[in-house]
Amino acid sequence: MAIRLSRTFILRKLHQLSGIVPLGAFLLEHFYTNSKAVNPTTGVRDFNEAVATLQGIPYILLVEITFIFIPLLYHAIYGLVITWEARPNNLAYPYPRNWFYTIQRITGMILFFFIAFHVLNMRFGVIPGLETYGRAVAHHPDEAFAIVSGEFNKTWIFIVYLIGIVSTVWHFANGIWLFLVDWGITIGARAQRLTGYACIAFGVALLAVGINALAAFIKPGGIWGGLFY
Repeated sequence: MAIRLSRTFILRKLHQLSGIVPLGAFLLEHFYTNSKAVNPTTGVRDFNEAVATLQGIPYILLVEITFIFIPLLYHAIYGLVITWEARPNNLAYPYPRNWFYTIQRITGMILFFFIAFHVLNMRFGVIPGLETYGRAVAHHPDEAFAIVSGEFNKTWIFIVYLIGIVSTVWHFANGIWLFLVDWGITIGARAQRLTGYACIAFGVALLAVGINALAAFIKPGGIWGGLFY
């Protein structure tokens, strides 16, 4: 029993760590790169150049496999194990944190399918009938903005990515709070409450950035136009 508990403890800690360090960093970089498209005058060129720069990294596929795909697969698969083992008790104990835990599991399941779709679509271009089929963004950096724009101008694709962004931001922001608490970084009810507010504020700001970057591919400047330029 002690060995089993120890193994479970380590697997859960690695699950939390993989979601914060490689995957969280990749999410922030992803939003940063996509935000290159926001500038209403130079967004097309800036985004294409950003994609070209990323694809110019030596051994890019090896880097992606090591620091993105492997941590992502582990986090996703073990997250499904945690979800399968979960026993929700929201009706009996309808506390906010109980609901947050349930939403964390729901968004995790959404992200399992969304990220698979996103990677197969944008990175490898292997989904028939889509703008990226045979023209993956990573393989055509000089056309990157046009390809992504063509995708997001399809209403259903836009909705899929909107749901994906909302789910990702919730999962990440709430995951940061869980990480800080479970790793003993935030101790005490008051500190945990204040950290919770900070994570909510961070999530709202990150969501605004993500949605604005998404909108920039179908409307120059995104939602706020040239407000910050």
